[in-house]
Amino acid sequence: MEPRGGVRERWLVVGAAGMLGQDMVDVARGAGHDVVAAGRGTGLDILDPVATTRAVQGYDVVVNCAAWTAVDDAEAHEPEAFAVNAVGAAHLARACASQGARLVHVSTDYVFDGSATAPYAEDAPVVPRSAYGRTKAAGEWAVRAEAPGSLIVRTAWLYGAGGPCFPRTIARLAAERDRLDVVDDQVGQPTWTRDLAGLIVRLVAADVPAGIYHGTSAGEVSWYGFAERVVAATGNQVKLEPTTSDVFPRPAPRPAYSVLSHAAVAAAGVTPIGDWSQRWSEAAAETLGPVSP
Repeated sequence: MEPRGGVRERWLVVGAAGMLGQDMVDVARGAGHDVVAAGRGTGLDILDPVATTRAVQGYDVVVNCAAWTAVDDAEAHEPEAFAVNAVGAAHLARACASQGARLVHVSTDYVFDGSATAPYAEDAPVVPRSAYGRTKAAGEWAVRAEAPGSLIVRTAWLYGAGGPCFPRTIARLAAERDRLDVVDDQVGQPTWTRDLAGLIVRLVAADVPAGIYHGTSAGEVSWYGFAERVVAATGNQVKLEPTTSDVFPRPAPRPAYSVLSHAAVAAAGVTPIGDWSQRWSEAAAETLGPVSP
């Protein structure tokens, strides 16, 4: 298959077994690239710098989807999360720089404190409030330091068919219960993993300048508002009730406002991800599929 743009490249997707990684492999292959899926299951450990340098040899593009994403567990295991999210990212960035591969590093809205009232710009101050956010912010710093030509793509509120996510959890609970309480004081941009993968492919194809880009859907909604759309897609008659974050205390604080600006994507002339509501209509059937208990 001839890739879009006429350039066939060798891509390495690290963390390919995860929800985003699975779609990243599929979408990049669909764009005509030669894609290899890598991760611990294939013997790649980004905590081993020598093995990491060897693994990226011969690739044009490396996408780092590997991360410690257990947000609450990171509060009690910050050194372990730091090892993956910061040290591992540094090893991968250094390896890519030495081998001439372009790194795309996936980051998160958790690098912000969530106190904003307007979408976070790409250059907004990084003020993480959780261990997960601190380790991901450190990973961003490491990537910029070790591989200045890299792309850092922040995302948020990811969902997809390839792993546990909010829509699949809501769909399962809606089938089990008569009533669900869902927080209505956290606002963000639900983002389909296939859409994020597509954006990454477009950014690389456009050879955009190095730097930070935001990879989320347009618009905004609360978790409660998103749950309403999820339940509607299932056809269940469960009663939803809005509540506050205080009702569901968690070890790691959640950003109250996780809306990201897409100015850098627009400035690069790349088509952004569409509105979250329209994209959910497209993604619902594939995402929900058979929902296991």
